[in-house]
Amino acid sequence: MLDALVAGAAARGGPLPAGGPGPVAVRLRAAVTPVLPDTGTGAAEALTTLVQAVAHGAADPAEPFCAAHLHCPPLAVAVAADLAATVLNPSMDSWDQAPAASALEAEATAALAAVVYPDLPAPDALVTSGGTESNQLALLLARERARAAGGPGVQVVCGANAHHSVHRATWLLGLPEPVTVPTPDGTMDPGRLDAALAGLHGPVLVTATAGTTDSGAIDPLPDIARVTTAHGADLHVDAAYGGPLLFSRHRHALLDGLQSAASVSLDLHKLGWQPIAAGLLAVPDSTALRPLGHHTDYLNATDDTEAGLPDLLGRSLHTSRRPDILKIVVTLRALGRDGLGALVDNVCDQARRFADLIEGHPRFTLYGRPVISTVLFRPEPATDDQVAAIRRALITSGSAVLGRARAGGRLWLKATLLNPDTPTDRLASLLDVVTAAIPEGTTPR
Repeated sequence: MLDALVAGAAARGGPLPAGGPGPVAVRLRAAVTPVLPDTGTGAAEALTTLVQAVAHGAADPAEPFCAAHLHCPPLAVAVAADLAATVLNPSMDSWDQAPAASALEAEATAALAAVVYPDLPAPDALVTSGGTESNQLALLLARERARAAGGPGVQVVCGANAHHSVHRATWLLGLPEPVTVPTPDGTMDPGRLDAALAGLHGPVLVTATAGTTDSGAIDPLPDIARVTTAHGADLHVDAAYGGPLLFSRHRHALLDGLQSAASVSLDLHKLGWQPIAAGLLAVPDSTALRPLGHHTDYLNATDDTEAGLPDLLGRSLHTSRRPDILKIVVTLRALGRDGLGALVDNVCDQARRFADLIEGHPRFTLYGRPVISTVLFRPEPATDDQVAAIRRALITSGSAVLGRARAGGRLWLKATLLNPDTPTDRLASLLDVVTAAIPEGTTPR
């Protein structure tokens, strides 16, 4: 398998395969056909053929020029732990399927929740598949709190910068469409929030963002918390991207105010270098999770629970569930808080160096100084259509994977830097690659 990974990466020769979707699909189809042969080819041939084909056609997040999304290169120690979890294959829906893994998850989620809520006696967290599920759970808990108080539901208020999963969660949960507060500078304005809340009645959940997908912006959490409290509303913070700043000795203050939230989403498969999935939803106290309790006799019979067998069904909306906590705890133990914080600082510093290069380059305009590790830039002069075409040309050629983001009424190229080992000269080379993709006839500014 390792040989096939190496061979596939060599055949790819860059951050992603050249040619676009068509050639990738053709090669993959040739490798996989027939999917279900009458006679098997054996483990060695199957692994060699299919792993090599998938590696050849992969977008490799370890490549410095693969920087479009919050898609990190996982740490080797986390990958090794994930393999062990796969071999043991515990299912986290009953104690008798996962004795040690369930105990490990209980210890680790309490410890990670204490990073979010350091001054509280018994915070807790759930392991999730990522920010989308964490946000959905946060809204579900808010809805159930409102129902317990005698109300029919909860009104969600979010910024225009909120992740799309907030709107999707209201739809899934049968809640009203969120009241959306404009965010002209990319962050939620507390004054506009105050005005929005003044016109609402009944239970309200304000959803703030600590690390937007488009630019990495962080809402002014202390001010938002004060406005939210003044109106008697609850606060949820989507810190799926920015949450691991808490591990940094130098940047944790960017998340001041987080501890005021009724729930916090964070992902360690973004700024935590874990294989997907490694999401968390933290809450100030485990009692907040009681609405998730669920009973089915074959998994958590009442007499078993009374006899001391842990009840795991209230720890997730899933039934069968992998022990994703193992890779997280192995990583935390291997690196420690300082080691993980150093990786966070490294990619944030990279983003600042990349922004410096852009500011000094005659062909590019920088949107703004990076807050975390996302940098928005665009060639000048260029139309939005040209910016989009440049991005697609880079992808089709297989030379670079950059994202796209709309900010300030314009379309920008987005570099999300998540590889701590990327040297500065490679960042400069990335600008050279983008420059080469600018259409002829575009005059430098």
